[in-house]
Amino acid sequence: MSPEILQKARAWAQHPAIRPEHQREILQLIEELPASAVELNERFYRGLEFGTGGMRGILGMGENRINRYTVQRAAQAVAQTLLKHFKSGASVVVSYDCRHGSREFAEETLCVMAAHGIKGRIFPELTPTPMLSFAIRHYKAQGGVMVTASHNPPKYNGYKVFWNDGAQVVSPVDKEIIAAYDALTDWSQLRSMPMNEAREKDFVQDTDADVNEAFYKMIEKDVILDHNMCRTHGSDLKIVFTPLHGTGLVPCETISRRLGFSSIKTISAQAKPDANFPTVKFPNPEDPAALKLAVDEMLATKADIVFGTDPDGDRLGVVGNHKGTPYYINGNQLGALFLHYVFTTRQKLGTLPKNPLVVKSIVTSPVQDTIVQSFGGTVMATLTGFKWMADLIRRLEEQKSSLNFVFASEESFGYMPHNSSRDKDGVSAMALMCEIALHYKMRGMDLVDAMDEIAEKYGFFHEILVSLDFEGIDGAKKIDRIMEHFRTHHQNIDGHAVAKFVDYKKSDSGLPASNVLGFTFTNGDQLFLRPSGTEPKIKFYVMVSEKSGALSEKKKLAQAKTDSFQKFILKTCEAL
Repeated sequence: MSPEILQKARAWAQHPAIRPEHQREILQLIEELPASAVELNERFYRGLEFGTGGMRGILGMGENRINRYTVQRAAQAVAQTLLKHFKSGASVVVSYDCRHGSREFAEETLCVMAAHGIKGRIFPELTPTPMLSFAIRHYKAQGGVMVTASHNPPKYNGYKVFWNDGAQVVSPVDKEIIAAYDALTDWSQLRSMPMNEAREKDFVQDTDADVNEAFYKMIEKDVILDHNMCRTHGSDLKIVFTPLHGTGLVPCETISRRLGFSSIKTISAQAKPDANFPTVKFPNPEDPAALKLAVDEMLATKADIVFGTDPDGDRLGVVGNHKGTPYYINGNQLGALFLHYVFTTRQKLGTLPKNPLVVKSIVTSPVQDTIVQSFGGTVMATLTGFKWMADLIRRLEEQKSSLNFVFASEESFGYMPHNSSRDKDGVSAMALMCEIALHYKMRGMDLVDAMDEIAEKYGFFHEILVSLDFEGIDGAKKIDRIMEHFRTHHQNIDGHAVAKFVDYKKSDSGLPASNVLGFTFTNGDQLFLRPSGTEPKIKFYVMVSEKSGALSEKKKLAQAKTDSFQKFILKTCEAL
């Protein structure tokens, strides 16, 4: 261990602003040297970074950990930035998920805001991210904070920062917050008001039931298209639901039953919020293993469908029952199902607006372009992350664009089927997918049949995600090596000639600079790769399509191509 790291650790353990019990956590590690050298190094080799949308990290004491001090530092940076932009006064809305420390960190945020003269509201119970985004707009607040690490393992927590449009912060605001955060170099600089004083002075109050009701009414009015079908036949759809120990239980059950979907069975072992996520390795509905209990229940009871939401309720996973066999529907397939149903149904109802707009990420399937363009609509792509989609929507509104927003999505199970909040929404997405599944059931079809019907009309699109984890300092270096290799070896990938290569770090794509590489091959297939902004991993997105021949043959050819790409990616990364 370097002397500099040890000096930082000792400084933390002696700082008067750090509580004695928190000092002891570091002193214990110092006493356990050399056995604790790796752990101390991880905690102090850098400060926890406040990134472009917030921060996420492992819980614990130290500069590179999520704790009350790094949270207060983030809150103070946000407060200073709010006061810079809203000189006449600012207010915030704060929510939190089920993770260790989430409620405490939410309250710490409000106490810091109060010390800076900023009023805040807090949800009295854990509440999903989409409802926080909605509440910011509902209360006309200037900002908001969601304390969550989304679908990360239990040892993590995080901090998402939102602005007055209900979207996560983007440039220039994010850079201003980062600068303010970086400028706070001494824990003694942090200012906080005790919670009891903040409540007595009316700086902190709970949200009221009206905002929850407004959220549910918005789904009924703006998301659901065939109310009569849902009310009359909703009970015919047999649903199994799991919130994966997170925030989705109350809102997802509430809206489902209100719409008429009364045959819903929630997995009891995963219903109760639990920061340890005892029944899953990763609380991520993208992971088939996380939905195993729900799928087993679906098969045992011959239910039609499984829904799973992640801990902060912004992602939705779906498994269909296809003739007694579970079918795990990926994020791109769900996006196609959503768009085809919404555009077809709205066109029939006469409610499809002129110049309809769909927003997606650059790593989301081009099947969306094919579907939307067949209805005369426009698809616009952004960098990965709903903050970029929300930013695009906001800018189009400010420009009084003739385009009319209909839907936004990204392949990582994120969907926004309305314009009343500005983040992905697992609650609204589940409600709409209930309607879609019922629609096809009444036609004697399941969602696999529906996807085949779409493929027959538009061609077969097939995508895979290769996600590789590399933790710690060495892992970060390996991710850098992988990116540099593909950045400099971009003429030919797995025997496929590259027709177009885009380095989004320095391209003139019109998008913000980002560490993303994009390859378009001469046959139209695509490969993107990017390091995750919130987790120690690198992701490869492979997107292929087949548009001629029988559907069975198209599926076979597409699968062979993605299998080959995956082998090439794994072999290349292993060698690096």
